[in-house]
Amino acid sequence: MKKAILGLSALCLIAFSSCKEDASKKINEENVAVAAERDANSSKFPVITFDKTEHDFGEIESKQNVETVFNYTNTGEAPLVITDIKSSCGCTVPQDWSKEPLQPGESGHFTVKFNGTGANKVSKTVTITANTEAGKETVKITAFVKPDPNAPLKPAQAKAPVGAMGAPAAVKSSTQPGHEGHNHD
Repeated sequence: MKKAILGLSALCLIAFSSCKEDASKKINEENVAVAAERDANSSKFPVITFDKTEHDFGEIESKQNVETVFNYTNTGEAPLVITDIKSSCGCTVPQDWSKEPLQPGESGHFTVKFNGTGANKVSKTVTITANTEAGKETVKITAFVKPDPNAPLKPAQAKAPVGAMGAPAAVKSSTQPGHEGHNHD
């Protein structure tokens, strides 16, 4: 058994030492240069710079269609590719952006349409998915939507009973235990 182990060990030693080559001779200098350039470029990202990151439509009528344009420039060191632009709800529609790569220094734009849905102060976010370092950028639109005068009243908006001389009528309620919410004269 000892001879078998000794023989196997000697065979392994010969096999491993005969395959030993100088690894530095196998390196292709052209591959090293390509890898160095690739690594240097991988740290360069496009940067999207907007002319504005928020647009306020001000006071608008309910259901009024409005739109604005967001202009942007690639201020980074690599081509900018916008893959998608989405809004936080269906009442806001981004459109008309270029799907082609935008070289450093070049500019582009997209339109955001808002259909005036909602009431009072409304704020919507538009998310731009691109190959920037963060991967997502955002802009925002706001508006004050005036209530629709022709909209049906909700129960909470219904007028309270009116008493003498236009003052609100007193609402009677019971103070007896077990009669909460019942009106007793």
